[in-house]
Amino acid sequence: MTGMIGIAVATLRLRWLSFAGTFVALALGSALVAAMGQVLATTVTAPDRAPQRYAAHPVVVAPYDTLTVPTWRGGDSAPLAVSPGLPADVVAALPGARIDRIIPAYLAEGGHGDGVGRPWAVAPALLSGRAPAGDDEIAAAGHPLGARVRVVTGDGVRAYTLTGVVPEGLFFADATAARLRPQVDALLPAGGADEVRAAVGGRARVLTGDDRARLDPGRAADGRARNNANTIVGIALGFAAFVAVFVVASTFAFAVGQRRQEFALLRAAGALPGQIRRLVYCEALLVSLAAAAIGALAGPSLAPPVLDLLRGRGMAPDWVHTVSGARWPAWTAFGTGVAVALLGAVTAAWRAGRVRPGEALRESAVESRTMPPARWVIGGLTLATALVTMAVTAIGDPGSATNRKSYMPVVMLLVAAAGLLAPALVGLVARRAGGAAPPGTGLLLALRNVTASARRTAAVAAPVLVTVGLAASLLIASDLTDAAKHVLRARPVRADFLVLPDGTAGLDRQLVAGLRGVPGADVIVSAATSVYTLEGDTALIQRPAEAVDGVPEDGIKVAADWGLRVGDPARVWLADGSRAELRVIEVLPSGDPADAYVGASKAFGGLPQVAYVRLRPGADRAAVAAALRGAADGHRASVVSRAAWLAAQDAGQGSASRLGLLVVLGIVLAYTTLALVNTLLMAAPDRAGERRSLGLLGASRVQVLAWTAVEVLVTVALGVVLAAAVTVVAVGGLWATLLRIAGPVTVSVPWGTIGALAGGTALVAVATALVGARR
Repeated sequence: MTGMIGIAVATLRLRWLSFAGTFVALALGSALVAAMGQVLATTVTAPDRAPQRYAAHPVVVAPYDTLTVPTWRGGDSAPLAVSPGLPADVVAALPGARIDRIIPAYLAEGGHGDGVGRPWAVAPALLSGRAPAGDDEIAAAGHPLGARVRVVTGDGVRAYTLTGVVPEGLFFADATAARLRPQVDALLPAGGADEVRAAVGGRARVLTGDDRARLDPGRAADGRARNNANTIVGIALGFAAFVAVFVVASTFAFAVGQRRQEFALLRAAGALPGQIRRLVYCEALLVSLAAAAIGALAGPSLAPPVLDLLRGRGMAPDWVHTVSGARWPAWTAFGTGVAVALLGAVTAAWRAGRVRPGEALRESAVESRTMPPARWVIGGLTLATALVTMAVTAIGDPGSATNRKSYMPVVMLLVAAAGLLAPALVGLVARRAGGAAPPGTGLLLALRNVTASARRTAAVAAPVLVTVGLAASLLIASDLTDAAKHVLRARPVRADFLVLPDGTAGLDRQLVAGLRGVPGADVIVSAATSVYTLEGDTALIQRPAEAVDGVPEDGIKVAADWGLRVGDPARVWLADGSRAELRVIEVLPSGDPADAYVGASKAFGGLPQVAYVRLRPGADRAAVAAALRGAADGHRASVVSRAAWLAAQDAGQGSASRLGLLVVLGIVLAYTTLALVNTLLMAAPDRAGERRSLGLLGASRVQVLAWTAVEVLVTVALGVVLAAAVTVVAVGGLWATLLRIAGPVTVSVPWGTIGALAGGTALVAVATALVGARR
């Protein structure tokens, strides 16, 4: 084994250029894994945001906010969409506790806040003035004492006198708060936690320490920020590993092809196939140990800017500023780098072990066999897996095709299959193109040359395939799914106008009444809610639902995946946790944004989040729009057309989802550019004899370099053709799948971006080839 390591070290010293690309790819990959792993360790292990709403109160009593139902495994729980409030006996058990009520409320003009008003009993210290006492008095921030301000609550708009100025928030007199919201949302007792628990007796939650943050309004958004960061990191790591294995495998395969005579001489000297394979593995191990160590050490320093990038775009928790000091990402990066190198060398080692001693006496410019049977089998199985996955999705679950996590793996499989089958495919394409090329031209000669050396051509074309194919497929697929989502969002919305709240509080009842009184307009309001179903007596599922006008109180509209038909009973739990049996009155089409629609009373006092307005026949659109805006004036609500609402929805979704796609494409571009440069530099010495022959035949140096550029451009063009084929298959399959749920969707091709990528790849390839030729 020591002798094998010595041979491997000598080989690396003599053929360092052949392994330079592998070294850089592994170092880059290890650094990326370490950096992303550090970000992942930060977002996963960082503590939740410190308590905000109840930071000044050490003990908080809150109602239970989960629904628990019995299953055969015991019990399963899900969060309630509507808080039930504290029972009266719990309030009576803590007579000295301050009562908190969470009231939807906004200042109508100026001030933003969080859409919440609360009783004066839980207010912070006054900056000036006095506590509100009358029914028309408040304390707030942002206005002078004595100002007359209008406040929007669930009941409507009312003027209040500002009697006190506080640092932040909006506070009513205790009696006013009780009238606006009779439900008690929390108690703030003066006693210790043990004393409070004894008084409550298990009828409510007693929260202390960081548990108090569970009651903060931004808790759900914080969870989404964590999930966004983890998803982006996971996708980036997946693509990094995929492309790194591709680069290492292609580099080692090309290097083995160049060294067949070298391996044949070793075989002739008595080396066994297993020893040849171990030599290749030793080379991969030595390169990977050094590269992975460098990347693992450098990677953690990249984590802070990556975290800042995600946090600046709202894709990571904004309260986390210190990167985790965990060491496992660096060790994981080191191990991953070594594993990727050894995995990428498997095929190359197998090929090297099959070299026969007699090949030391053979020298031919034409490859005897384009691809070994094993590569045919692996490539064919990969292609079949991709096609079967596409078919299963199209037939069984077309709705999942709008999720990038569903179609990205299929694109990766198609690209991997094309890369594995590239030697055969480039030969096929080159022969077909050669049949159409003018006789006696340099183009025909270049096509015949790349056909004769299909493996070498495929090694250069493969990075082009990955660069252009992945970018084109992902960009077009992203636009395609966005277009499908636009159709699915637009389909159930048949309104001419939508009235939306400016904040989170919802549309007040006075506003809704005003909208309903607009001549020429029919108004339907919708409030977000939830229904719960028990699947197979095993799992309790919370399903997003909308409480709308027009649905009977004993009826429900359900999605197709409920497995119910019109007239069937639907046994559900409602948003407040109560059990109900509703009659199915409609099965919703695929892609509907809600899983169910129930009657308006099922919102349980929740304010509507949207009002849909349809014009009656003959109504004047401009007059109705003006009347709607007049009714919404002062209520912290806006009136938008259906087209403007859809455009805003598309813009918000696109800006968030594009970040992960750009991260993936950046990683792919870096790796494949490296692979292209490395392969061309490795191939340059093999072409020295051809260039000398051209010189002996009378070609000038400029003509030789021009011939080199033409041949490389032909090879890049072949890679682009393969990329186009992969893109057509990937996008065609996705389009056919989306056709089932969204109908015909326009395919938008970013020709400028794809052309720039192809052109940039060609420039890099030509420049690298010319540098290699001059050397």
